[in-house]
Amino acid sequence: YHLTTYCTTAMCMKLVSIGEAMIELAIDGDVADIGVAGDTLNSSIYLKRAAPNIQIDYATRLGVEPFSAKIREFIAQQGIGTEAIESCPDGTPGIYAITTDTTGERSFTYWRDNAAARSVFLGLNGPDFSVLEGYDIIYLSGISLAILPELTRTALLVWLAEYSAKGGRVVYDSNYRPRLWEKKEIAQAINQTMWALCDIALPSIDDEQALTGESAKAVVARFLAMGKIGALKRGAAGPLCLVTGTTGNYAPASCVVDTTAAGDSFNGAYLAAILGGLNQEVALQAGHNLASLVVGYKGAILPA
Repeated sequence: YHLTTYCTTAMCMKLVSIGEAMIELAIDGDVADIGVAGDTLNSSIYLKRAAPNIQIDYATRLGVEPFSAKIREFIAQQGIGTEAIESCPDGTPGIYAITTDTTGERSFTYWRDNAAARSVFLGLNGPDFSVLEGYDIIYLSGISLAILPELTRTALLVWLAEYSAKGGRVVYDSNYRPRLWEKKEIAQAINQTMWALCDIALPSIDDEQALTGESAKAVVARFLAMGKIGALKRGAAGPLCLVTGTTGNYAPASCVVDTTAAGDSFNGAYLAAILGGLNQEVALQAGHNLASLVVGYKGAILPA
């Protein structure tokens, strides 16, 4: 999935991802491997590996204790900028544990209610998004929005609309996690706003069906009517191009160990190709190929 030679057109781009970086506990029997992950962070890492000429920073909030220091160090080691990471003296990061069944399907247990990332962008005088200024592209997900208090979330939507009106590009993946939202109706309204606002849409068929109750056919029709650049992720069936409404012949993964970060990795490789000026066919295949590799490995991030 390494697309470096194709990405010269992206050399001057500056992208910032918004989200929550957490401590990941990958459970294997009575043993747990400790890592760092988070949906938009995972995508950012894979995007950076595939298109190293793009400047990618991560916007979140961390504490100053050892686990936060581990996260910050890990992000920097991946070539992701940490200048947009805010510090909270009494904050701590979220933690989650992954267990998988015999088919590689994952289950999560979270400890994130008091994570410092929930107060990101919140200053003494209210929400402050100045750290996001100066970027060409902003990448975020439904998780990025769901963890925010209503005041910050509403203000961020207004700020993003103004950013987009000035020529900034927004990339969005709904990544619907019901437990993070106050009500399904709120999640529906927020996602409707974000799909209308974003320039590149990266939805997943299962997330959209869970959120709206629509049939797969209805989800496809809704996104094709939007006229967005992007892809509808459909798991082993492969992606559907939102530009042309077509699908390709995508080989299923040869080995499925852990489906964690399948969609995140797809997003990273797809964006590397699109931002590098490649066509939809190449971008969709790149995303599918990388996701097929990632699901054969335990944990969110493949070894470099």
